[in-house]
Amino acid sequence: MKRILVTGAGGSAAKNFIESLRLSPEKFYIVGIDIKPYHLELTDLDASYIVPSVTDQNYLKKLIYLIDKEKIDLVHPQPDPEVLFLSRNRNKVKAKLFLPKRKSIEVCQNKMKLISLLSQKKVPVGESFLVINEKVLLVAMKSLLKNGHKVWLRAIRGAGSRASLPVKSVKQAQFWIDYWSEMKGIGYGDFMATEFLPGKEFAFQSIWMKGKLITSQARERIEYLYGNLTPSGQTSTPSVARTVHREDVNEIATKAVLAVDTHATGVFCVDLKENKKSIPCVTEINAGRFFTTSNFFSEAGSNMPYYYVKMAFREKLPKLPKYNPIPENWYWVRMVDMGYKLVKNGKWKSKNI
Repeated sequence: MKRILVTGAGGSAAKNFIESLRLSPEKFYIVGIDIKPYHLELTDLDASYIVPSVTDQNYLKKLIYLIDKEKIDLVHPQPDPEVLFLSRNRNKVKAKLFLPKRKSIEVCQNKMKLISLLSQKKVPVGESFLVINEKVLLVAMKSLLKNGHKVWLRAIRGAGSRASLPVKSVKQAQFWIDYWSEMKGIGYGDFMATEFLPGKEFAFQSIWMKGKLITSQARERIEYLYGNLTPSGQTSTPSVARTVHREDVNEIATKAVLAVDTHATGVFCVDLKENKKSIPCVTEINAGRFFTTSNFFSEAGSNMPYYYVKMAFREKLPKLPKYNPIPENWYWVRMVDMGYKLVKNGKWKSKNI
């Protein structure tokens, strides 16, 4: 039985990764770690441990101890900070890691660097500016507002739409950056201003081996978890999503991953949003970890977390399509304290009157 350690196991993304492994035909011994005990209680684990934050100098020592104690074969880091940390310290970890190159992860975890790189490689992206000071902010807002009535302001690092806000004026943008600077310690140099993309939003989940795409699936985000409570109306985590077969989404996402790493290996999850011409533009890439709702595709028949584990152990996979392994218009509906449900072909139990 393979012994796997999952970091951030008290979070929903790690929980859903683990749930996908529990859905597979293989049994696993799974150890979960987190910095707090509370949500570990909700995850299906064989053993769980509290560890220091990844920023703590004792984190690596504790992790190495647990790998030895629990005889761990593979470590899967799910939160971005741990993905980056382990990519930088992979030679010190005496267990398998199936991560992209360190450089690829570093680029993807800086959204401005990523967008700049993709733009150079002719991958569709929104026009963007790194906001290093008020002067640049003024230039960015003037340029971006020429082609739209809103500008998307966001932090260049972080997940979950961190510090994201649509703004209509320089004054609003200045207030937003000042707030984050005073309250959270991030300010000019930590934000980017980008073209507001008004169209549909897509998420492309994929697994790779040495530059070869193994399999992938795209979905459209329809509604957002607690989007009604945020200023932007979005949270990056959907309460409703549906599978799509879009050749343009598949092609652009694939081109984006290869622009970052021609020898891409491991997990690459690409976010895209349509511009005014309905062209999907890449907004970010999560390298080395799965989307939160990875169990959507697993429940629908494409268990990428399981394939990912088999790839880490260099085991043979079944024949998998590069694109669209799941039919179109299969919906994933989820809500806090209400669970989740897979709805096929729009076969809703409710009826119009």
